[in-house]
Amino acid sequence: MAISHLVPHLPLLRFPLTATKLTPQLHSYRHRFFSIRASMASPPARKVLVPVANGTEPLEAVITIDVLRRAGADVTVASVENHIRVDAAHQIKIVADSLISDCADTVFDLIALPGGMPGATSLRDCAVLENIVKKQAADGRLYAAICASPAVVLGSWGLLKGLKATCYPSFMEQLESTATAVESRVQIDGQVVTSRGPGTTLEFAVALVDQLYGKEKADEVSGPLLLRSNHGHEYTIAEQNQVKWTFDDGPRILVPIASGTEEMEAVMIIDILRRAKGKVVVASVEDTLEILASRKVKLEADLLLDEAAEQSYDLIVLPGGLGGAEAFAKSEKLVNLLKKQRESNKPYGAICASPALVLEPHGLLKDKKATAFPALCDKLSDKSEIDNRVMVDGNLITSRGPGTTMEFSLAIVEKLFGRDTAVQLGKTMVFIQD
Repeated sequence: MAISHLVPHLPLLRFPLTATKLTPQLHSYRHRFFSIRASMASPPARKVLVPVANGTEPLEAVITIDVLRRAGADVTVASVENHIRVDAAHQIKIVADSLISDCADTVFDLIALPGGMPGATSLRDCAVLENIVKKQAADGRLYAAICASPAVVLGSWGLLKGLKATCYPSFMEQLESTATAVESRVQIDGQVVTSRGPGTTLEFAVALVDQLYGKEKADEVSGPLLLRSNHGHEYTIAEQNQVKWTFDDGPRILVPIASGTEEMEAVMIIDILRRAKGKVVVASVEDTLEILASRKVKLEADLLLDEAAEQSYDLIVLPGGLGGAEAFAKSEKLVNLLKKQRESNKPYGAICASPALVLEPHGLLKDKKATAFPALCDKLSDKSEIDNRVMVDGNLITSRGPGTTMEFSLAIVEKLFGRDTAVQLGKTMVFIQD
């Protein structure tokens, strides 16, 4: 293409652009030409809408948002309520970017609906969202749903007619009346992507990246996530110095969060431990309850760490994320809580960056086997067990990253409540396939 077609006011240049000696004017033209070509090679970010509501399954919403933002998508989290903060399932508070009414005139490359009840019914009953998604379908653009939402939302809107789709097992009968129901963990049919439930969300989110950007980008994003290769199988853990984790009433579990915390790790830990009836306290180590996590998801803690520190805990669990781990390491109050936990022979754990950046430098891994995010394992003084996805050593549990968080959380459930309870919970979440 001639440069004059790109920059009409420039004269057509008939010299080799690789010339070694250029006048200042020609050098300027050359620079502008390659700047234009570079901008043409980088298409604008794909626009994605993820609507949320009171009762939305937070794990499904946050993993989808997190993974799509890792791929470079411009994700808008929109509340279908009358306020931007939604009370998602399992008492997890998510602060949306906008109200759904603000999105009515925006064209999206993808609309992805999380599940959860009654969140899915609130999405279904939102007229603004219905109009947006129906136009999306009519225009031939991508739309997707997981868990209850394929049946409760897309099916009820007539957007799955003649298509293969899947959903949460207990909604399959409802889905059968509106689609060709299949039991795939992720099902793609034309412009529609559906999936089964919380335990399939990472697979669902990576499939959405594939649909938006292609397999190369999906592979690039999924590599650092450390996904399992055997989806649906029972999880395994490595354990040394086995001890029984005990508690009097609860168990009471502290999960600190900070700006830069990896949101999918934090939400999976909180969500799964609350499903298991753990009394989880989410505490902000910042000066405010609301924190901006690593992929810009806004989460609201239950209380500040100063208040949380007045209580004792049967377990303290640190999510990862580089910025969050650094904030944890600098929090004298949190470090003192962790040291007291270790001295009292009470369980504590960490995932991703936190074993290497928080536990190791404060002596909390001394004489312990641990693992961490692969790029940070060099910081561990004992690297003998770093290849394990989940490592338990006595009262310490550590794990590697986002894609190991569900195994990590279920391993905690196993240590607190037993293997049968953990496996059944994994099946309920469709993480483990029957």
